[in-house]
Amino acid sequence: MFGLGRMLVVLGVALIVVGGIVMLLGRSGLPLGRLPGDIVYRGKNTSVYFPWVSSILISIVLSIVLYLIGRLRR
Repeated sequence: MFGLGRMLVVLGVALIVVGGIVMLLGRSGLPLGRLPGDIVYRGKNTSVYFPWVSSILISIVLSIVLYLIGRLRR
């Protein structure tokens, strides 16, 4: 049970850090979620966002960062 508790604490801290980064990026004026290729549907009473390009860009950046961290640990 100790390992599970530790894993939940680490996951919680990681979510807090990621949330803080997302909030800072939102204030910095980066157009994540509004890039060309992101789909926005605005109906009469609803709006739906499909941030395809933003998701791909974030995935590429995180892949590079995690790759570099893995290379530095060796």
